[in-house]
Amino acid sequence: MIQQNLELAIKASLEAGKVIMEVYNTPFDVEIKDDKSPLTEADKKANDVINSYLKQTNIPIISEENRQIDYVDRKDWETCWVVDPVDGTKEFIKRNGEFTVNIALVTNGKPQLGVIYVPATKTLYVGNVTEEQGLKAELSTHETSIKEVQKLFNPLQPKIENDSSVQVVGSRSHMSPETLDFIETIKSSGKDVEVVSKGSSLKFCLVAEGNADVYPRFAPTMEWDTAAGHAICNAVGIEVISKATNKPLLYNKENLLNPWFVVSK
Repeated sequence: MIQQNLELAIKASLEAGKVIMEVYNTPFDVEIKDDKSPLTEADKKANDVINSYLKQTNIPIISEENRQIDYVDRKDWETCWVVDPVDGTKEFIKRNGEFTVNIALVTNGKPQLGVIYVPATKTLYVGNVTEEQGLKAELSTHETSIKEVQKLFNPLQPKIENDSSVQVVGSRSHMSPETLDFIETIKSSGKDVEVVSKGSSLKFCLVAEGNADVYPRFAPTMEWDTAAGHAICNAVGIEVISKATNKPLLYNKENLLNPWFVVSK
């Protein structure tokens, strides 16, 4: 069943990527939501596409762009989808390509599978936690069949720890004081630090594919920002640890806001 759900999520992400790029390549309006975050036609269209696929499973869906369901109704969900149709809307508006489609399946609060699709580059990341399998494929078209996608997959390989240097995922332009303190702590152990930067859930992918060692996130995120990346990281042996509990992040919580966290081996 996990494999069927994974294939469905891949199909949903690719079709969502196609409609996102149709909007991306034309002039578009930007709305500002109640929480002051931006919204475009791409978010709405991608959400409709993803919902149309995932509803076939009869598994409930938590999506940034769906009406949020009260916890009194969600608390008994053993399994649910957690979706961000366009993660990195600010990057989308800047047209820098660093935005993603995030789809995760969560059981008992823990990510089981995750799909991250990068429509601008047609790059697909997939994680199956049960199988301990993290994969990446570079596609030539959003219409690539599942059979063809599977032929293009290569395993994700996290970095082997280096005694002399550490690559930290962060913002090159504006890092929080807490992140700067985190970096200083690493430097004080005698290691060189290089800061690498990406938008959206691509930060998780940097660690999962070996282009960074650690991703400290000391700023607000929502469950749909992290669930897919969390699954992909877990699938290749990387932890996503809450700073509040010192345990892995959990999903379908009463409050969908995440605590601060660190992604590392």
